[in-house]
Amino acid sequence: MKIYTKTGDDGTTGLFGAGRVPKNSLRIEAYGTVDELNSILGILGTQTGIEYFSDMLNDIQISLFVLGADLATPLESKSTYEIPRIVESDVHKLENMIDKEDSFLQPLEKFILPGGSSLAAYFHLARTVSRRVERRIVALAQTDSIGAFDIQYVNRLSDLFFIFARRANQLAGKKELEWEGKRV
Repeated sequence: MKIYTKTGDDGTTGLFGAGRVPKNSLRIEAYGTVDELNSILGILGTQTGIEYFSDMLNDIQISLFVLGADLATPLESKSTYEIPRIVESDVHKLENMIDKEDSFLQPLEKFILPGGSSLAAYFHLARTVSRRVERRIVALAQTDSIGAFDIQYVNRLSDLFFIFARRANQLAGKKELEWEGKRV
């Protein structure tokens, strides 16, 4: 089987059980940005010091695949296949991770600049792309029906990546970069 089908040469792509749409549609932008985020997590998995986070990242990557399938399949799809969807327990799982990892950290007193260790910087990149995913999903939700927990899941995910960045710096013995509120 060839990897290319040529069916998208006209600028459209197929949705699972719901026909074809332009490749720049809100739905494609949303699940395409989820794919971008998942690729960043793949890069994170190659970084030194990632071992502590590996199992959690693996779970998140699997959930991001579910989110991508969820977004790629309109709720009104005519598909006969059971499409996985993000559910409330996925959101709670992220909240539990946030609470656990945050319990190891000092309370924030200032804004934190992205950086410190390389691992923390990549977690901050994942955080910002998560926010972009959220914006894309919110835009989609204004025109189409989406899963009930998609926005909540991505909102928690960006919070988790912020906590992971802080933990990565803590575990590496790196000082967090605090914003002083002024220019040098």
